[in-house]
Amino acid sequence: MMKIAVFPGSFDPFTNGHKNIVERALPLFDQIIIAIGVNAEKKTMFSLEQRISDIESVFQNAQSVSVKEYAGLTIDFCKQHSAQFILRGVRNSIDFEYEKSIAQMNKEISNGIETIILCCDPEFSTISSTIIRDLHRNGHPISKYVPFSISKND
Repeated sequence: MMKIAVFPGSFDPFTNGHKNIVERALPLFDQIIIAIGVNAEKKTMFSLEQRISDIESVFQNAQSVSVKEYAGLTIDFCKQHSAQFILRGVRNSIDFEYEKSIAQMNKEISNGIETIILCCDPEFSTISSTIIRDLHRNGHPISKYVPFSISKND
């Protein structure tokens, strides 16, 4: 049986921290689906199409990585794609406590889908999509914090 993981998020934008988590998880799974959650009530800076294109360009040489959009519960998306794992990255203890609560609830309602939590490498611990959006919105370069292919318009 293939080991399939879903890495969910809004990825607005996809940061070097996100990339770090995916790259480190590649040896653990046969396939990683980067799942961009669509929430009609959430205002995003980058369009869904742009985020999909950006992430696909980052992993263009990684055949085991795909990018898909979804709405609704991550658990339902996992079931639709026969994924047995949810991949999450954390920067600090606040992230961990938040992710732990969600992981425990998902485990309870999913009939066995496990959440794998990876701590980001230290150099990425201060990077958040919220901060990157604020920098970008205010005209500051973001190329240090996002993969090159995303920052080409920087």
